[in-house]
Amino acid sequence: MAPAASKLRTEAGLGALPRRALAQYLRLLRLYPVLTKAATSGILSALGNFLAQMIEKKQKKESCSQKLDVNGPLRYAIYGFFFTGPLSHFFYLFLEHWIPPEAPWASVQRLLLDRLLFAPAFLLLFFLIMNFLEGKDFAAFVAKMKRGFWPALQMNWRVWTPVQFINVNYVPLQFRVLFANVVALFWYAYLASLGK
Repeated sequence: MAPAASKLRTEAGLGALPRRALAQYLRLLRLYPVLTKAATSGILSALGNFLAQMIEKKQKKESCSQKLDVNGPLRYAIYGFFFTGPLSHFFYLFLEHWIPPEAPWASVQRLLLDRLLFAPAFLLLFFLIMNFLEGKDFAAFVAKMKRGFWPALQMNWRVWTPVQFINVNYVPLQFRVLFANVVALFWYAYLASLGK
């Protein structure tokens, strides 16, 4: 009987780790909301770029053991930490204050503000900052904008519109950046594929 009881205690301990991690995350979110969201955004953005590189290697039938570009995840971590996390935090606060949930047509107004103003501006900022972090000149930025902005914005509207409808209307305010970051993990993989 002792080994079975030991096994049960071990399995119960496995469930305790995610609960402790969640409790710690919630504590940090309460104490340092912007910093916590910035760090989460940085980590998940870097992971998205890493995922993009892995997908690209698989599509080209290259060995995953071949060298990955460590600068890509670093650039995405910087962008996520300094831009995605903080800007998203303050945008969602602004949205909550400017268009309270009880306002008439609040869900539609929030979605339109996000999709028609925030999304294009945020995508422009993404292209600009990535161009800078890649050490490219302004002419390269203009060329990338001409080539990739409109297709990326159209894809953004297709992918993010239902996601953001749920996010800005149903996800609790403190979790909106995290919710968007999880979806962005795959979105950044798509954006990174445009950069090639």
